[in-house]
Amino acid sequence: MKALVLITDAFGGRGGIAKFNRDFISSLCSHPNYSVVVAIPRKKLCDRLENLPQKLTYITSGVAGKLSYFLTVSNTIRKSSKFDLIVCGHLYMLPLAWLVKLWTKAPILLEIYGIEAWKPHNNLVSYCLPAVDGVVSISQITFDRFQAWAKIPKAQQFLLPNAIAIEEYGYAAKNPELLSRYGLKDKTVLMTMGRLDSYERYKGFDEVIELLPDLSQIIPNLVYLIVGEGFDRERLEEKVRSLNLQKQVVFTGFISEAEKADHYRLADSYVMPSKGEGFGFVFLEAMACGIPVVASKVDGSREAVRDGLLGILVNPDDPEEIKAGILESLQHSIGSISQGLEYFSYKNFELRCHKILDRIVPK
Repeated sequence: MKALVLITDAFGGRGGIAKFNRDFISSLCSHPNYSVVVAIPRKKLCDRLENLPQKLTYITSGVAGKLSYFLTVSNTIRKSSKFDLIVCGHLYMLPLAWLVKLWTKAPILLEIYGIEAWKPHNNLVSYCLPAVDGVVSISQITFDRFQAWAKIPKAQQFLLPNAIAIEEYGYAAKNPELLSRYGLKDKTVLMTMGRLDSYERYKGFDEVIELLPDLSQIIPNLVYLIVGEGFDRERLEEKVRSLNLQKQVVFTGFISEAEKADHYRLADSYVMPSKGEGFGFVFLEAMACGIPVVASKVDGSREAVRDGLLGILVNPDDPEEIKAGILESLQHSIGSISQGLEYFSYKNFELRCHKILDRIVPK
C-alpha cells in the first residue's frame, strides 16, 4: 500500500510538531503493509536532511508558497497510480486533503496537536471536516476540545501521545562549560524551555518570573533559566528589568539540538505552569534527564506527567500553588528516571501507530 503525508514539517524541521511527524512517518514506514510513503512538507527546512526511512520519498519542492505546495501535491498524485491513505498533518491543510480524497478516494487521517484544534477554524475547514475518516490526537484534552466544536462522530478517534527516545538522554552532572557560560555555578536553577512567541503567551514564563522575589526569600541563590528564542523575548526582558531581577533570570537564546540535553541537566527543577499546551514534550525530555518537573493541571501537560504520576501538578492561575509546587520539586532527588516514562517510549508509540493504521485501512 501507499501513503501520502501532507505536513507542515518533519525531517529537517524543529519543534514538537516536527518531532511528532518524524516519529509518525517513521512508524508508517516500518508498517509491513506500506511499501511506499510520500511526505510533502509545507515549511522550509531548518536543518539538513539525515537518516530518512528507507521507504520514504520526501519531496521538498513545495515550500516556496501555497501555489508551489498545491502544484507539488498535484504533480505527485498525477505521477502515482494510487494512494491508499492520506495523512493530513494540520487542520489548515484539510481543504487540500479533501481535494486529494476526491481525486484518490483514499481515507483521511487527520492529526491534531493542541490549541490549533481547540477552537473553530474557518468555514472552509469546517465544511471539509465530514470527509475525515480518523483523527489522531496527542492528548485527550485536545480531543475533547476539538470534538466540542468539530462534531464529527463518524470519524474514528485515536490517542497517540508523543514518543521519547529515553536512551538519548539520561542523567549526567551539570556541564561545567554551560555553568560558566550562564553564571550558574553554585546556583539553584529553575528552567523552562520553549518558543518565546508573542502569540502563545501561555507557557508560564510570566508566572514564574513574578514568583521569583518571593522564592528568593526562601532560596537566595535561585536563578531562572529561560531557554529559547522568539519575538516575545524583548517584552520578557523588560519585565525582568522592571522587577529588578536581571541577576536572577538568564535568557539563553536559541540552542542547538546537540546541546539540549545538557541544558536540561543544568536545572534543579523544570517548571512550566502553562495554559495552552497540547501535550508538553519538553516534560518528557526533562524527566528523561532525571529532572523533577512542575506541570499544569489545566492543559495537555497533565497527560505528559500521567496525571501527576511522573511530576507535580499545579493550577497556573494560582501563584501560591505554583510556588508550593516549585518548592516541593526542589526537595526531590535529581537523577532519578522513572520507569513510568517507558509508557512514552518510541517502541510503544510505533505499536500504537500500527494499530491505528490497521483500523483506518484494514489488512
